[in-house]
Amino acid sequence: MGPTASGKTDAALALYDRMPVEIISVDSAMVYRGMDIGTAKPDVDILQQYPHHLVDILDPAESYSAGKFRRDALALINAIVARGKTPVFAGGTMLYYRVLQQGIASLPEADPEIRQRIDQCAAEEGWPAQHEKLNAIDAISASRIGPNDSQRIQRALEVYEITGRSLSDLQQKADDSTPPVRWVKAALAPESREVLRSRIQERFDRMIELGFIDEVRSLHQRDD
Repeated sequence: MGPTASGKTDAALALYDRMPVEIISVDSAMVYRGMDIGTAKPDVDILQQYPHHLVDILDPAESYSAGKFRRDALALINAIVARGKTPVFAGGTMLYYRVLQQGIASLPEADPEIRQRIDQCAAEEGWPAQHEKLNAIDAISASRIGPNDSQRIQRALEVYEITGRSLSDLQQKADDSTPPVRWVKAALAPESREVLRSRIQERFDRMIELGFIDEVRSLHQRDD
């Protein structure tokens, strides 16, 4: 684990060179094909030499979630251990680490029509108004979500509309089953924030050189 540009990928590759491990990406964006530069995804040569699970498994038009990650990761743990190797999780999506170890509530899949309707209301009334609607049906979730946090407001309203139950109520009944493994947690935490900021700036400059703007433009222009 660790912040952006702290060296998580390099550490995972070093482990791969020294131990019988398989790398599992913990990144909510690297799962998507075509989102390469902006996600700081390892390049093709590195991925061929150091295979990563859960990288390039979906089209950007498809949805992924913490629940799906937990399902996929648990299956990978079992398969990797069965091969006599050790799973190494590397990435910076902390929610994924949490649900993997602590479990997650069984929530409904996303409904595009409901989401579109919520988005339309937000376009007309604003997200703070949708937050007020959420507060009326689920004050607990509303207290944890900011009035402009569109993604989380949308999801909480969507869950209520699909199930008739509040998100906070459903989250109390989490699937906390865990595989029979021992977690060894390691975090890369640079002592100097200035060093980290410099690394992030260098990474961003490199992204621009590699064509990050064109990558975003290409994704934006997709028909789907």
